[in-house]
Amino acid sequence: MSWLEKLLPAKIAQTDPSERRQVPEGLWIKCPACETVLYKTDLEHNQNVCPSCSHHHRIGARARLDAFLDAEGRYEVGQEVLPVDALKFKDSRKYPERLKEALENTGETDALVVMGGSVHSISVVVACFEFEFMGGSMGSVVGERFVRGVETAIEQKVPFICFTATGGARMQEGLLSLMQMAKTNAALTRLAKKSLPYISVLTDPTMGGVSAGFAFVGDVVIAEPKALIGFAGPRVIESTVRVTLPEGFQRAEFLQTKGAIDFISDRRELRKTIASTLAMLLRQPADAVS
Repeated sequence: MSWLEKLLPAKIAQTDPSERRQVPEGLWIKCPACETVLYKTDLEHNQNVCPSCSHHHRIGARARLDAFLDAEGRYEVGQEVLPVDALKFKDSRKYPERLKEALENTGETDALVVMGGSVHSISVVVACFEFEFMGGSMGSVVGERFVRGVETAIEQKVPFICFTATGGARMQEGLLSLMQMAKTNAALTRLAKKSLPYISVLTDPTMGGVSAGFAFVGDVVIAEPKALIGFAGPRVIESTVRVTLPEGFQRAEFLQTKGAIDFISDRRELRKTIASTLAMLLRQPADAVS
C-alpha cells in the first residue's frame, strides 16, 4: 500500500467485476424527435408512437398487422413464395448471403407480409412491408405476394389495404424487380373493375419504385405524420436540379398541401379511421368503430 493510500484510504469498496450487475440492453429507447428516454415496452404498447411528442417510430410488419387487424379469423397469404437468385447477382456480397442475413434479423422470408382478416368486423386483405428486410425493397416475391393478396380480395369480394415502408425496387433482382411495378398495377386494375376499394397507407419511408408504382393509386391515400414519401432522395434531387428544396419537402404534410395524399392519420387512430372509410366506401355499418 502506498503512503497516499494510507493517508486517504478508499471509503468505497470495489466489487469484483464478475459480480457487477449488467443492465440488459434494449430496455430503453431515446426518441429522436424530443430526446425523451422511453421504456421500450411502453413504447410498443403505444404502437411505437412517442407518448411525449407523438413521433412515429418505425414499426415491424407483424407488429403493425397485429395492432391493426381484429384478433379473430386471421390467415396469411403467399407465405410459401420464396426468393431465388435468378440473376446470380453479386455486389460487395452475394444476394443469397444478404437474404440469409435479412431472414436471421427479421424472421421473415421477404419484405412483404400479406394477411386476410377483418377491421372492426369489416373483412379485408392487408399487405404490409417489413422495412428491416433489405430496406423493404420490392423484388419478385413482394410483387407475387402483393398480387396474390389482391386476387384473394377479389375472390372474397373484400377491400384491399397496403401499408408501405420501402426504399423502392430491389437492385439485386434488376429488371425483374422493375417488372413488379406493372404486375402490381395490373392486379389493382382488376380489383378496381370489381368495384372493390383499395386503400394505400404511406409510412416512413415510402420511396422509389413502390411510390412510383402502386402507392399513390389508392382510392384513398393516407399517410402517417411526417413520413418521408417520394421517388428519389432529396440529396439526389438537389444535386440534379441545383435548387434548394423547400422546408418539409417530401414529408407527408407537404404532400398533403399539394394534393398528393388525401389525409394524414395518427397510427393510433388508423383502425378507426380506415374502418370508417371502408364503411363509407362500402356503404355498410362498421361495428364498434366509435
